[in-house]
Amino acid sequence: MLNIAEVIISIVLIVLILLQERSSGLSGVLGGGGADASYQTRRGLEKGIFWATVVCGIIFVALAILKLITV
Repeated sequence: MLNIAEVIISIVLIVLILLQERSSGLSGVLGGGGADASYQTRRGLEKGIFWATVVCGIIFVALAILKLITV
């Protein structure tokens, strides 16, 4: 049961990470982006996706630790 929950949370986490638009592309990953890479506050759906990603990440880590303890 714990394995299934971990797989489901990991898939949801992957989808949420891919939905985030900030610094998309290889130049954003490598630190590029030039003058248009200024910081903007998250609003609306983008803020919801960000916090859902954080919560799913915490749940994933908690499940992994719980799985380690129960073995």
